[in-house]
Amino acid sequence: MTSTLSAVLITRDEALDLPACLESLAGLDAELVVLDGGSTDGTQDIAQRFGARVEHREFDAYASQKQAALDLAKNEWVLSIDADERVSPALRDEVRRLLSGRPEHAGYEIPYEVVFMGRVLRFGGLGGERHLRLFRRSAGRFVGGRLHEGIEVSGPVGRLQGRMVHIPYRDVDEYLDKLRRYTGYGARKRFEQGRRFNPLHHLLPFWEFFVRAVLRGGLLDGGPGLAYAALSSFHTWVKYLKLKELETP
Repeated sequence: MTSTLSAVLITRDEALDLPACLESLAGLDAELVVLDGGSTDGTQDIAQRFGARVEHREFDAYASQKQAALDLAKNEWVLSIDADERVSPALRDEVRRLLSGRPEHAGYEIPYEVVFMGRVLRFGGLGGERHLRLFRRSAGRFVGGRLHEGIEVSGPVGRLQGRMVHIPYRDVDEYLDKLRRYTGYGARKRFEQGRRFNPLHHLLPFWEFFVRAVLRGGLLDGGPGLAYAALSSFHTWVKYLKLKELETP
């Protein structure tokens, strides 16, 4: 396959996750573009060892950072991937077949397989997760803000069958480490939108746990499913506590 693909990533202290991510891209014959936000753990060196083009940009928000990485890509097609994601062999082969022909869509959604505590989570709202990650560079751009971002594509969007494996947290310690950062982003986003803390927000964690564990069947994933539901609920509570802190003069 003639190289028509660029794989773009943003990173910051991803030394533990990045090698497996870049290894999973082998066989795609892709240009590797890594935009680093100030790593101090050797992330940039790892990326360079895999042959990636590494640039630096101070992180400000996810959408703008990923758009800056996209702007560095040179090939016709782009695969946006995060350091904690892995291209499965089936997805790799499907992308190769697609790009060796005449793709009929401007972008493609990819089904996700979320792994937590060593188990694929098929319930709790995670089993049907899909994200648009493969698209024509000229047709796509990142939209969103500080925390959540998405890809907007001009043209029809298709769906692939091969899965992207997502390992968002290697263990509970990493979940708690990321919780500090993401709850801060989430609280700030809500504060800037004009939202304010309400005492009823103390009840949200109980409702979210019930929805994830019972209504969406998370308990069918066993201990990992229940743990994920409980941690997600705790995440929600901390986010709103931080929102309340932002209101304090």
